[in-house]
Amino acid sequence: MENIVLDAVDRRLLAVLQEDATVAIAELAERVGLSTTPCWKRIKRLERLGVIERRVAILNRETLGLGVTVIVAVRTARHSDEWLQTFSDEVARMPEVVEFYRMSGEIDYLLKIVARDIADYDRIYRKLTKVADLHDVTSSFAMQEIKSTTALPLLD
Repeated sequence: MENIVLDAVDRRLLAVLQEDATVAIAELAERVGLSTTPCWKRIKRLERLGVIERRVAILNRETLGLGVTVIVAVRTARHSDEWLQTFSDEVARMPEVVEFYRMSGEIDYLLKIVARDIADYDRIYRKLTKVADLHDVTSSFAMQEIKSTTALPLLD
């Protein structure tokens, strides 16, 4: 994937949208120093280029009763493409898994899971261990969320 060159206006526009994607186009244009039409055209260009993938609402986990965050490290003895496809397809279908990474090093996969409570996580854990043959699953429970953001750094 090729890197896209962003100018200062693009970066300001993206910074505002990362904070609030519902801001009206007229206000957004004013905040980044453009008129409405050029601002709208830049947004459409950034969407077309894939810089803006989608616009979403970020929900409050606590108010939805999802107060437990678990980081799960998975090791497996199986590394075939077929095994990975089965494992990743099944994990992708689990709505409680909000992040899922294939790792380098001693851990093969890292998952971020949200759950209502420990009993709910146990249900998710049992479902996860039935998905595929796993060598080791280690769960770490987040005690405090210190930083969580979806905003990416917009470097010059």
